[in-house]
Amino acid sequence: MEKIKPSLSDQSFAAQVLAREAKVRPVGIVSFPGVEILDITGPMEVFAFANMALQNAGVSREPVYPIEVLAKNPGPITTSCGLEILANKAYCDIHDGIDTLLIAGAPDVDCLLCDPALQDWVRAIAPRVRRLASVCTGAFLLAESGLLDGRRATSHWAYCKQLACDYPSITVEPDRIFVRDGFISTSGGITSGIDLALSMVEEDWGSALALLVARYLVVFLKRPGGQTQFSAYLTSDSASHSDLRDLQAWIMTHLEKDLRVEMLAERVAMSPRNFARLFLTETGMTPAKFVEVARIDAARHYLGSTRISIEAVADKSGFGDTERMRRAFIRQLGINPQRYRDCFGLPDPYSIKAA
Repeated sequence: MEKIKPSLSDQSFAAQVLAREAKVRPVGIVSFPGVEILDITGPMEVFAFANMALQNAGVSREPVYPIEVLAKNPGPITTSCGLEILANKAYCDIHDGIDTLLIAGAPDVDCLLCDPALQDWVRAIAPRVRRLASVCTGAFLLAESGLLDGRRATSHWAYCKQLACDYPSITVEPDRIFVRDGFISTSGGITSGIDLALSMVEEDWGSALALLVARYLVVFLKRPGGQTQFSAYLTSDSASHSDLRDLQAWIMTHLEKDLRVEMLAERVAMSPRNFARLFLTETGMTPAKFVEVARIDAARHYLGSTRISIEAVADKSGFGDTERMRRAFIRQLGINPQRYRDCFGLPDPYSIKAA
């Protein structure tokens, strides 16, 4: 891969990075057997590419984000997918010197909660770090340690209900990519750790460096914390009623059809009232809400991956007209379709100028 070679002659990049102190900010990432590997490597790559960019630009001779993987003992750790990683140090040997501490997650939450010594260490080290954050289900360790009491937080969408139930003192926000509450941040499912790490780089160095790193990683810089992290396929529970389950699948592939409640009810040979009641009971969504979110998902796909016109997007995703699509986007996402495309549309892979 070609080296990241940002130019200090680029006014935006130079103005931002040269205005910041080239301060070393050590990053520690907590690991354990059964950890989700992307919870570690995702943020690690963000900080590593930031190091590379700043060194190649001559801003710093040493990595500004030295990274260490911490575990109960130094040495190999088997991750949830079977690959092994190496922990640099034992967490109990670290008493200070960490700027940003990340707690990785695991598919099996019990992996996070089976080590009381780790909980004690996290509680002890927390006041000594500038930033404390979790990725995915790592929020459960922070919650068990009492550090999220009275705070807002998020986790992987599939675990948010459990987090809220097990720790009622936490205000769980399941639709967020990441949540910052004071010096503590929590992020959603797996790759959201990349979003969180990019936001930290942006906080430390400005948007030009963060955008540069995002483009080399081929991810969005601004997939904001307020954006729903999952689609209509996941926000609605899959219906156990076979006819409704088949109808859900049919809706997804026929978004341009007339999908009013009366037409959907007729398709499953039910009265509109009984159909609407059963659909809500089975899926947790009204039929109209399910259709709208499904159409928004389709529109997001076209806005983010194609350059077809807004009018064509509205037509292909079943909205029919742009104003109807605009109102749905504002209602569900808090952003209009054009702004969504500006934030998440196809980037110019050859430009390193800040957006």
